Amino acid sequence: MKIKDLLAKGTPSVSFEVFPPKKDAPFEPVKEAVARLARLNPSFISVTYGASGNAQANTAEIASFVQACGTPALAHLTCLTSSRERIADEITDLRSRGIENILCLRGDAPANAAAPAAQAFAHAVDLVRALRPSTFCLGGACYPECHPECAHLADDIAHLKEKVDAGLDFLTTQMFFDNNVFYRYLAKLRGAGIVAPVIAGIMPVTNGRQIKRICQLSGTYLPSRFKAIVDRFGDDPESMLSAGVVYAAEQIVDLFANGVNAVHVYTMNRPEVAERIMSNLKGII
Repeated sequence: MKIKDLLAKGTPSVSFEVFPPKKDAPFEPVKEAVARLARLNPSFISVTYGASGNAQANTAEIASFVQACGTPALAHLTCLTSSRERIADEITDLRSRGIENILCLRGDAPANAAAPAAQAFAHAVDLVRALRPSTFCLGGACYPECHPECAHLADDIAHLKEKVDAGLDFLTTQMFFDNNVFYRYLAKLRGAGIVAPVIAGIMPVTNGRQIKRICQLSGTYLPSRFKAIVDRFGDDPESMLSAGVVYAAEQIVDLFANGVNAVHVYTMNRPEVAERIMSNLKGII
């Protein structure tokens, strides 16, 4: 089923994200995680493209397994280091597996890789334009606190509008820990004429080391309430797991209460975290 049709229902829904195994790593642990997540009846499960695009074949296989579990799959597709021929081959593979949804991403260049002489896809918008004539449902990423490589949020939103105008059907946000950041961002998107559905991305933080890495990579704003939780429980794994799950569940409840019906949970291949969050949402979805 296409995600744009799921979103059109306007009812509260939760989706999950998994990443495929790295090269030569076994598939079974990831498939076991997917099977447990599918039993929670998410609206869909997305499958990342792998670090620097090294796991593209694994993405297709895991996405196919997601659908075999009875859940719509969203396959990530990055384009920065790809030729048009390679993208065409990957699209053919996804279509042959019955995948209907693609998240169009630029991706990051591998470290120490030489830049191609003639780059077919310099930006995600180039991939969107190439895929729009197809029958796929296309999604894109957005950043409530501005893309790390963009100096100004207004410029970032202008680039986002270009992607949406090129043919995106929906957007999914990077993680945020203060819902007010998301609400202000959503108002700015609507003010800029971006009317595509926006799925709110939630990252359950379950250990202190995880939040340090998040801040280093993205500079995400941490509200004082969240900092206090990490300071108090960050060195106690079980306490931090419980507190992180509760914090994420409270974010989701607040989003639903304020009319945001679609939430995407970055599960980091930990179905037990998703199970505990969904237990907190009983009776709400």
